[in-house]
Amino acid sequence: MGRYEYNTTTSFLSTIILLFCFCPPIVLSMLSQNQTNTMIKVSQLLIGSVPWNNINESNPCLWRGVTCDSSNSSVIMITLSKYSLTSNNFLPVLCQLETLLYLDVSNNQLTSIPDRFITECGKNKGLKFLNFTKNKLQGALPTFYGFKGLESLDMSFNQIVGAIDRELDELVSLRSLNLSSNSFHGPLPTNLGKSMILEKLKLSVNNFSGKIPDEILSYKNLSVIDLSANNLSGAIPINIGMLSKLESLILSSNNLDGEIPISLRNITTLERFAANQNHFKGAVPAGITTHLTSLDLSYNNLDSIPEDLLSPSKLQVIDLSKNRLSGPLPVKISSSLIRLRLGGNSLTGSIPSDAFQAVKSLTYLEVENNHLTGVIPAALGSCRNLALLSLGQNQLSGALPPELGNLDQLQVLKLHMNKLNGAIPVQIGQLQKLSILNLSWNSLEGSIPSVMSSLSNLTFLNLQQNNLSGSIPISIGNLPSLLELQLGKNQLSGVIPTMPRSLQVGLNLSSNLFSGPIPSSFSNMANLEIMDLSNNRFSGDIPKNLAEMPALTHILLSNNQLSGVIPKFASYVHVELGGNKNLVNNTGEDNTTPGIAARSTKKGISVYVAVLIAIAAAVFLVALVTLLVVSVSRHMYKINDEHLQPSEDHRLPQVIQSNLLTPNGIHRSNIDFSKAMEAVAVASNVTLKTRFSTYYKAVMPSGSIYFVKKLNWSDKILAVGSSNDKFVKELETLAKLNNSNVMTPLAYVLSNDIAYVLYEFVSNGSLFDVLHGSMRDSLDWASRYSIAVGVAQGLSFLHGHASSPILLLDLSSKSIMLKSFKEPLVGDIEHYKVIDPSKSTGNFSAVAGSVGYIPPEYAYTMTVTMAGNVYSFGVILLELLTGKPAVNEGTELVKWVSRNSTNQLDYILDFNVRRTSQVVRNQMLAVLQIALVCVSTSPEARPKMKSVLRMLLNAG
Repeated sequence: MGRYEYNTTTSFLSTIILLFCFCPPIVLSMLSQNQTNTMIKVSQLLIGSVPWNNINESNPCLWRGVTCDSSNSSVIMITLSKYSLTSNNFLPVLCQLETLLYLDVSNNQLTSIPDRFITECGKNKGLKFLNFTKNKLQGALPTFYGFKGLESLDMSFNQIVGAIDRELDELVSLRSLNLSSNSFHGPLPTNLGKSMILEKLKLSVNNFSGKIPDEILSYKNLSVIDLSANNLSGAIPINIGMLSKLESLILSSNNLDGEIPISLRNITTLERFAANQNHFKGAVPAGITTHLTSLDLSYNNLDSIPEDLLSPSKLQVIDLSKNRLSGPLPVKISSSLIRLRLGGNSLTGSIPSDAFQAVKSLTYLEVENNHLTGVIPAALGSCRNLALLSLGQNQLSGALPPELGNLDQLQVLKLHMNKLNGAIPVQIGQLQKLSILNLSWNSLEGSIPSVMSSLSNLTFLNLQQNNLSGSIPISIGNLPSLLELQLGKNQLSGVIPTMPRSLQVGLNLSSNLFSGPIPSSFSNMANLEIMDLSNNRFSGDIPKNLAEMPALTHILLSNNQLSGVIPKFASYVHVELGGNKNLVNNTGEDNTTPGIAARSTKKGISVYVAVLIAIAAAVFLVALVTLLVVSVSRHMYKINDEHLQPSEDHRLPQVIQSNLLTPNGIHRSNIDFSKAMEAVAVASNVTLKTRFSTYYKAVMPSGSIYFVKKLNWSDKILAVGSSNDKFVKELETLAKLNNSNVMTPLAYVLSNDIAYVLYEFVSNGSLFDVLHGSMRDSLDWASRYSIAVGVAQGLSFLHGHASSPILLLDLSSKSIMLKSFKEPLVGDIEHYKVIDPSKSTGNFSAVAGSVGYIPPEYAYTMTVTMAGNVYSFGVILLELLTGKPAVNEGTELVKWVSRNSTNQLDYILDFNVRRTSQVVRNQMLAVLQIALVCVSTSPEARPKMKSVLRMLLNAG
């Protein structure tokens, strides 16, 4: 909850510190014998877990996490956080400390609270603070009998279930209650302490349902209410304005509807109001921001905004994106405003020319995807703190104001899909912090300014679909951080300069006027995944070294004037060559070129050659049969030879270290490390290649089959080296995970700088293989929905891991294995733990996932996050819904769906699936809404995976 979050720990500690500061020095004395004995007894119960046994037992006040009063005569605080405690037998003993005020056992692995603890500590009238957050507490909430002095109870981030009735009714002094991130259900509790003095109420991320009860309004001292991420419905109580001390009201991610109560504007203390991702309708009430510093009503159905919305002097953050707002932008804007998001609405009119003149603190301005007209005001250049300016997908016209060059803090500039014209101003070169520049789909003309090559932090440059002419600046190769370059659909020509080696996501030069040979220097882009040179006038041979680019997954060369023999690309590379009539297929072993799209076959062999082959077949049938026999014999010989003698690319690894991780006796007896290493020495055993891994099929002497996954990265970022302790420790931790939707490692092998991890074999392959291959018809909606829920369950489990969230570095449909067509397994869970991006010689984003799945913020946040994983999961949902891959013919699926999500929802859905029944169609549309929220441009707008899972279950 940011700056408004209540921190009872800090408040209580501050009181203790003040107590010590204003007390005169006192000669230290010892604890009473009873308290000393109690502390010794507790230390004996915690031997091996807490470092108390190394401390002088005669003075427990000096033990770590123990705080005594000013005279050292009694224990008042005990903190046992982050010790991985599993046994709870010490808890009742602590209740013998009658002077104990504060107990913190957070961040452990406790699964229950003993009844004796409730019974004994309930008698302690001085106990004020209990913190059990981030454990593994299960079962129902205990009934807290006694505890007359308890002021703060925190049991958040556990696994507590059931409804809440009168379990808290005895807590007559309760001021702060945090039960968030559990699995409570039923109606919201209304018995929250008889004294009615509750100040902080946090019940977020649970399964509470029903309406917000009016009884909550009886707690007049409430300053914080957080009910977000539940299943609440109905309207906000109309008299909520009675809570005159309320400072923060968080109702996000529910099913609330109705109108926003006007009475909220009467709460003079209210600083933050967030009710995003609900179903509110009507107008945003006038005066609602009078006292606020932050308002988030994004992802609702609100239709209008008042003139005074942006003018109050305290207002800093406002987000009304993804509503149905119409009308003009407010003219008066607070000089304190830091972040303004109004994207995804139907706002009209122009951007007020002078409105932003005095808004010096503005950092984020997002008004994309509206119907704004007119020019971009030059006054925006005075907002010198802007880090993000997004005005794309409007109807803005005119030239780009040179004053934008004054925005020296700008990191993201998106002006795409407007009607802008004129030249790109050279002042763009002054934006030295710029990371993302998108000017695509406009009518810009002239040449690409060479000063752009000085933008050393630029990671994404999109100038496609303009009228740009001339040549690409020769200095473009100097951009050290560029990951994606989109220059397609212009009128560019001339010599293509050396491209940045850092390119990874894509290079698009399609639909221009380039001619001559394809530069062989393109192969220097070792991390490039997509190359689109289609619809130009390239001629000559396709450079053979393009087929050796290790990361390439898509190459589009159609509609050029290429000739000669097609190089042999790897089987996982999608190749498009149509419209090059002088190209001929590779005449290797099987007379086909793996990876070439089937629709291009007729263009790969000229009609003349086809006729000759037909005549030869008719006249020399016997000779042809003979040749076929010889050819097959040679082919079989080569396959057998590969099994006998490893190729240069698949040498038999030299094992440095190997070990079994699984306690499963069957796996331990089946796994043979020698056979596993023999398997990876044979190229034909490759079953799948993902962003960081190559999967091999290994048959053990027992006949059992396993995956042997090679973690491959040429940039030395794998955390394997002189010391393998970290790598092994991470794998050992992951091997202990137990979830039916997560692939866990069974064993590992280390060989120099390469690591191999063994997993159970999954015969159905990856979701990508099935969904986008010949078996896609096997995935009906029931299967696709089950896969979506299963992946969500796996990710929720990983994100909720007790010690720390387990994040996915490369979440894609290729990293989801299918145990059956309804049982997915989330794979590649070890990548984030064992791949160290800081050791990469390239940009961070070059190791943060596969093209089409990478959230936009990774380009400038440089951090893998749970919100980023949610984005990638959203892309997988879109794949399941549309049947299309994450990148199709050079276009990212998210962008394609976004362009069609306004009024062509049926067009988005896979026709063969949605036509099954109206029920299926409705479910698919419901899941589509979830997917669209997951792929929100703003990380803050994306729900947590636990909420996503709940939404998916509700959609079924």
